[in-house]
Amino acid sequence: MSGGPAHLLTTLFMAAAAMGYHHVTDLDATPRTTVTFDELSGVRRFNAHTLNYSTLLLEDDRGILYVGARGAIFALNSSDVADGSHHTIHWEASPEKQMDCLQKGKNNKTECFNHVRFLQRLNSTHLYACGTYAFHPLCAAIDANSFVLPSHFEEGKEKCPYDPARGYTGLIVDGGLYTATRYEFRSLPDIRRNLHQRPLKTEESPLHWLNDAEFVTSVLVRESKDSPVGDDDKIYYFFMEWAGEETTSFLDKSQVARVARVARVCKSDVGGKKILQRKWTSFMKARLVCYIPYYEVLRSVCSLDGGGWASTVFYAAFTLSAQWRTMEASAVCRYNISAVQRAFEGPYMEYQDWARKWSRYDGAVPEPRPGSCITDHSRRKGYNSSQDLPNSVLDFVKLHPLMFEEVKPAGGEPLLVKKNVAYSQLAVDRVQALDGRSYDVLFMGTGDGWIHKAVVVNSGIHIVEEMQVFRDLQPVESLVISHIQRSLYVGAASGIVQVPLASCEKYASCYDCILARDPYCAWDGRACRTIATTDSTGLVQDIQSGNKGCRSSSGRVRVPTGSLLWKNRTVLQGDDVLLPCDQRSNLARAVWLLNGSEVLGTGQDRLRVGVDGLLVTDTLPQHSGEYHCYGEEQGLRTLLAAYSLTVLPELPRSPTAAPSPHAASQATNDMKVAYISAIVTLVVLCTVLSTILLYMSCLEKRKGKYVLGEPRPASVELQTVSANCLRKGHREEEEEELTYPDGCLRIIPGEAPTAATSPVKELPVAVPPLPPPLPAELTNGVGALPNVLRKMNGNSYMLLQQQEEPLASPLYSASFTEELSKILEKRKHTQLVEKLDESSV
Repeated sequence: MSGGPAHLLTTLFMAAAAMGYHHVTDLDATPRTTVTFDELSGVRRFNAHTLNYSTLLLEDDRGILYVGARGAIFALNSSDVADGSHHTIHWEASPEKQMDCLQKGKNNKTECFNHVRFLQRLNSTHLYACGTYAFHPLCAAIDANSFVLPSHFEEGKEKCPYDPARGYTGLIVDGGLYTATRYEFRSLPDIRRNLHQRPLKTEESPLHWLNDAEFVTSVLVRESKDSPVGDDDKIYYFFMEWAGEETTSFLDKSQVARVARVARVCKSDVGGKKILQRKWTSFMKARLVCYIPYYEVLRSVCSLDGGGWASTVFYAAFTLSAQWRTMEASAVCRYNISAVQRAFEGPYMEYQDWARKWSRYDGAVPEPRPGSCITDHSRRKGYNSSQDLPNSVLDFVKLHPLMFEEVKPAGGEPLLVKKNVAYSQLAVDRVQALDGRSYDVLFMGTGDGWIHKAVVVNSGIHIVEEMQVFRDLQPVESLVISHIQRSLYVGAASGIVQVPLASCEKYASCYDCILARDPYCAWDGRACRTIATTDSTGLVQDIQSGNKGCRSSSGRVRVPTGSLLWKNRTVLQGDDVLLPCDQRSNLARAVWLLNGSEVLGTGQDRLRVGVDGLLVTDTLPQHSGEYHCYGEEQGLRTLLAAYSLTVLPELPRSPTAAPSPHAASQATNDMKVAYISAIVTLVVLCTVLSTILLYMSCLEKRKGKYVLGEPRPASVELQTVSANCLRKGHREEEEEELTYPDGCLRIIPGEAPTAATSPVKELPVAVPPLPPPLPAELTNGVGALPNVLRKMNGNSYMLLQQQEEPLASPLYSASFTEELSKILEKRKHTQLVEKLDESSV
């Protein structure tokens, strides 16, 4: 994709319009209130010395929350996960398996551990758990009473994925283990049944029933209960896979898209007798669409049973796919079980070899219907199990796993499209409100550690609040609701958080309680209460509109006398003043009144209404008066702040007499004296500092053989350079004061001596460090010279460094050194320029 954000947004709206949806901004919702990490109340936390608390099993009637983490399984008190009464099973991968994992090239910080991926109740006495065990999956049946690991483990290759990051889902249904994932390194994704006398898996030839599937979740629907046709229970799988029926995407004609799917199998399926042996005979899959075809990724699915399987609804969260790199958005859609059934009862698709594509199948369909469960109608015809099905039906199932009809959301559009949010997990609860209706409350976990609590109202969503449950950014990986404890358990990489389903006490007024539209809360005339623990008599609640129950005849919320303090503000004319007004609701609009009548903020250049309050710029006397700030939401107003503003036309004067002219003159003289004193002080300080600096400079010059005195022309004496100096040990009999460790060149700053006088020879205090040698790889051979030459004054060179090694290059010959010595002898007493070149010393 290309074209930038504008092109992506245009494509998004075009696709939405093509599907008959509303504009994307019509579906966006803003959380009414925001609760940051430090503002949370009633929250309990649990974490131990491990990571990835992502596998949760709540046994509400036993009061236990089981948690599968990295290298451990915990049993927590569901009423208070932080009370310290938990039990722990340490289940780390052995060092041998970790070493084997490392040798396979896996990450020893994330992958080469035992990540517990499956944890469910096996029977009345045991739990069943599976872990990756450093890419060697193992499973174990754990005694729930003793809560210790057994001495014997089961092979987990058919039950648990190797990779801790691989999509995986599993259920234990009537003793059978139903899992879906990619089980081995090079295996294809598969839906399998184990712990059963008839293990089953999906078919791989001649067609792959699953095309690189990434599984999200699985749901059991008890469709056999009170079924008029004697139907079977079904397990529904939700996943993402490559769209085999589509060879083109919405924009790029050469790209194959990934789409969301829903598949189902029958619980009583036992496979075929000769065809599809140990394979599913009831596998069927259909496309699941929400908002933007080909560009949505399924992240989470949760289900809700309203008392019977026929009222089952699925809520699914989608995010934009990787093609939309420049924007982030999420969509939430609701699907009825009836829509899923219609898709599976509709026409099939068939793969055409000659066209290499999938198309609708319009041919004859054998009886009983391929992919359906065994029902009373089948039994009357003698088909009591899947092994009794005719070969024609089984052959048809092998070649027609995909349905033609798509599963579309209820109402034909998503409930919510939220910008700048990536939802990662969903959980849903159903609450009976005071108006007699049932409302679904969604808890939506985000990719950065927040929880959005929302209520489904008709065909839309109202987000009650957003809560930051983790200080550090991390995705929410698991959500579980406890009705007994009235808590939400949140699992993430860093730990477990227990959050109350509702915190009604934080709504301090009827205004807040009603406008929150929280189905868990109601106003009793004095405080906001939880309806589950309070008699409903006299309670007020309005989920539909959120504005009934607290309104007076004037349309404004009654504010108790004395609940707000008047604040006085006094400013000078021309100054700016800010009158703060804290809006507790993100959906409220600030309305300001001056002296009870004039509405501010419209057509007023000097008055600016912002999120923090009212800013009055360049105040005038007519701005004085009484200011009232109201929060307006859903047509309901409540008073939030009140101010009395006074604008003074000029500075107030003291009642004392004006100062006399003599006093003014005296003040002027005092100011002059102060200025002169300051100047004198600065001069003295400068003199002292200059003296100190001069003294320090003299000391430094004395160390470097500079002598203070009369100005003399600067010069440099060059001592004779003899060719013999280039050979080590030839002049050892010379006087000691003429021998230098760094060669035969001597530089003496100061005045050069005349022929009649000779300077006093002094040894240098310190020998400067040798400069680094030039690289020898020079094309002109200069790098082979034993000396480093630096140009000085444009036409002279000085010998700065000599090597002590024996001469090996022809350039080290005596002829060269003698010629150089002659040149320097001629210029021995040459007077150089007065100002020494800094680069030559």
